[in-house]
Amino acid sequence: MTRDAEFILAGVIVAYASLLHVGPATAHEAMSGFKYDGFCCNGDNHTGDCQMISTKNVKVVKGGYEIIIGPGDHRLITRQHDFTLPQSQARRSLDSEYHLCLYPNEDTLRCFYAPDMSY
Repeated sequence: MTRDAEFILAGVIVAYASLLHVGPATAHEAMSGFKYDGFCCNGDNHTGDCQMISTKNVKVVKGGYEIIIGPGDHRLITRQHDFTLPQSQARRSLDSEYHLCLYPNEDTLRCFYAPDMSY
């Protein structure tokens, strides 16, 4: 193998390794490993607009959800918000938790993930 071919092969290996999952969470991924849809998530687990929220912030109402969230409930929230969302617009959470994505600012609910309801 020529020296140039060795450098190319090494570069390919490094590029491939950087695509592998390393660490507790990457962009578009919650701490639980649940993956957000690309449309919903901007940033990473520490600076992104998607985050798991507490069940205390969510109330199931007729036809959907009411999400009442204040400072400390989500990293982007600086004041109280009261969002309502039809059930048909909620996305399915695969980790049995609620998740909220706000973009381009805290006033805009971009995506909401809810666990399956059990009866």
